Amino acid sequence: MNKVVLVGRLARDPELRNTQSGTPVVSFTVVCDRRFVKQGEERQADFISCVAWGKTAEFVSRYFTKGMRIALDGRIQTRSWDDQNGQKRYATEVIAEDVEFAQSKNESGGSYSATPAYSAPVAPVPQAPSADIDGFMPVEEEDLPF
Repeated sequence: MNKVVLVGRLARDPELRNTQSGTPVVSFTVVCDRRFVKQGEERQADFISCVAWGKTAEFVSRYFTKGMRIALDGRIQTRSWDDQNGQKRYATEVIAEDVEFAQSKNESGGSYSATPAYSAPVAPVPQAPSADIDGFMPVEEEDLPF
């Protein structure tokens, strides 16, 4: 199985182009913080090259800009080519298949203003009861299944 899930920020604005046959393709880089920090060191991050095709490419190029949080899933793919000097070059990148916003509209500073036309309608979110604690409800021990 070849499955990748990333959540991070765009390192730069996505770059949309079209193939010779007219298929949209977008390239972008997602910066993902590493989970753990060694004591006395700064948090490390990985800069991951990503590519999306077709409608997904159009969606990314239209609604995402540098610094925005993005969530995606896809697959890792490697490719190779010969450069101008005849040297074999390799690239490993994530082919993004599903892409979502990973921040609210308010967090983005208003940098996008519409929902994509082809997204599914979302049911209204019910209001949490007043006993809500940071988004979590208190649970009584006797309610636990273990």
